[in-house]
Amino acid sequence: MRPVLSGAGLTVQEADDPTIRLAVRTQIKVLELAAEELQDEFLGFHLARSFDLREIGLVYYVLASSEQLADALRNCERYSRINNEGVRLHFTLDRSATIALDYVNVDRWSDRHHLEFWLVTLLRICRQVTDNRLVPHQLKVRHHRADSPAEFKTFFGIDVQFGADADEIMFSASVASHPIVGRDSYLNRLLRRYAEEALSSRPGARASIRSDVERIVAQLLPHGRAGASEVARQLGMSSRTLSRKLRDEGGSFADILDELRAALAKRYLSDRDLPVSEIAWLTGYREVSSLTHAFRRWTGMTPRQFRLSECGRGKRTGSRRVSKKAVGKKQNRNWRRPRL
Repeated sequence: MRPVLSGAGLTVQEADDPTIRLAVRTQIKVLELAAEELQDEFLGFHLARSFDLREIGLVYYVLASSEQLADALRNCERYSRINNEGVRLHFTLDRSATIALDYVNVDRWSDRHHLEFWLVTLLRICRQVTDNRLVPHQLKVRHHRADSPAEFKTFFGIDVQFGADADEIMFSASVASHPIVGRDSYLNRLLRRYAEEALSSRPGARASIRSDVERIVAQLLPHGRAGASEVARQLGMSSRTLSRKLRDEGGSFADILDELRAALAKRYLSDRDLPVSEIAWLTGYREVSSLTHAFRRWTGMTPRQFRLSECGRGKRTGSRRVSKKAVGKKQNRNWRRPRL
């Protein structure tokens, strides 16, 4: 795994040190490189299936001692930052019990494996603490895959909606009242006190207006409404205030829009079954020629040329192969799973 860690800017010692908190960007990079090395298109999914949930530590035990699943998920929303500040978890209970994930200061479109790791882990937690094989009634992710893999449907119990407008696990509202099998109100109060102390010792995460803009723009692009004024309206501010806040973060709306379109286009083009005309629509272009012109500016290639180059890259020859079994043996020494 040394080449993978090196490619992500890590040493074996850093990856082995439990006191070092890996940035989400680094976690994403490690997973992407490891998936390529192993030629495992679903590495995040597979990793999340196999680890002991107790490894999560204090946060897991807070959840496992809560009264009901809704309480556990609210605790997860509050305390998950103890282990990972790069992903925000939101739990809402209305007509559905919904777990939503948002990345903080990270390009969501750079990731598949990390997000799929989170989804599997969260569903495993819900099932384990309730001792019930819960099945969501809807599961949505922003990234795209050509098909919903059979093993995904076997595990989740439903087809995953790829290329959606959010990253969400949605249960029927009644699921929220499922009792936790290990509930212990005294232990839970004690653990939450420890969790509050751990949370207070963490530096406050600075909210990023850029991440909010990217989330809204991604939803508006296919509808041709991804303009600064509409995004500002949805954020509850004026266009001038939005511009100032982005400038304070060292960016601009035009740059964010352009970078997000480029990232989305590259991601969509990696799916050979997705027509370029549909990719143009998904990235907010009315004409394929407009996408082609923009894509040439981003990469120096047409979408077709880029797609062919990506196909060629997937047919690597002479590369060093590492067996999944070998990586599994090294996992405790040289691999750190994404932090919940």
